[in-house]
Amino acid sequence: MRLTRGVLLVATTALAPALLLTGPAFAADAAPSSVAVTAAAAAAAADEPGTPVDEMSEEELRSAIARILADPDSGKGVKREATEALGGTVEDMRDFLKTGYRLAQFEDDQVAIFRILGDPDSGKGVKRAAVEALEAGTPEAARAFLETGYRLAQYEDDLVAIFTILGKPYAGKRVTREINELLDAPTPEKARAFLETGYRLAQAEDDRVAVARMLADPDISDALRAAAEEVIDGTPEELRYFLETGRYEVDE
Repeated sequence: MRLTRGVLLVATTALAPALLLTGPAFAADAAPSSVAVTAAAAAAAADEPGTPVDEMSEEELRSAIARILADPDSGKGVKREATEALGGTVEDMRDFLKTGYRLAQFEDDQVAIFRILGDPDSGKGVKRAAVEALEAGTPEAARAFLETGYRLAQYEDDLVAIFTILGKPYAGKRVTREINELLDAPTPEKARAFLETGYRLAQAEDDRVAVARMLADPDISDALRAAAEEVIDGTPEELRYFLETGRYEVDE
C-alpha cells in the first residue's frame, strides 16, 4: 500500500480547509517560540480596541509597547525595536506601533524560517514551502507559513514518511495496524506523534516477536540463541540493531 507523492499532495490539499481549523497552530510548536506572534501581542500594538495609534496618549503608547515586550513570544528583533522606541520620542513610539512592529516581526519570522530550512529533519515539503515564503518577500507570506503553511507542509512530509514505513519489508503487524488506524482519521498531530514516539514502540513490539520466532527455531546456532535471549528484553534500538546487523555478526 504505497501512494505516490502526487497523490499525497492531492490528499493534503483536500484536507487543508479542515486542517486550518483544527487544534493549535502546528508551527507555533515546531518553530522557534521566540517568533510566534500571539493574538494578545498583535492586539497590544493597537492598545485599546478602537483607539487609533495616532490618537494614543504617551501613556497609552508606552503601555502598548510594554505589553509587546512582556510577551514571551516576542522575538529578538521585536524586542530590540520596541526597546529603542521606548527610549525615543512619542513619534518614535507611534512609528514603531504603526510600521516598525510589523517589520521587526518580519525579521524574526525570517530567522525562524531559516532555522527550519537548516534543520536536518525538515523534509522536502517543508523546505519547498519555506523557500516559497522567503521568495515571496513579504511579512504576510512569512507569517502565513509559520502559522499554517509549515503545519501543512510538515503533515505532507510526515505522510510520505509513514507510507515509506508501511512499504518496508520488516513492517510488522503492530506497525501496520497503527498506521492503518492513523490513516482512518488522519491529523497532523497524530502523524507527528506516531513518527516521534508511536513508531518506535510499535516497531519494538514487532521486533520482539521476530526475535521470539528466532528462538523458537530449533536449528539456530547456540551462539545466535544466546545473543537472541540476551536482546529480547532490550531497548527498541537494541532489538532493531540485532535484527539488522547483530545476528549476522554472531553467525560469522
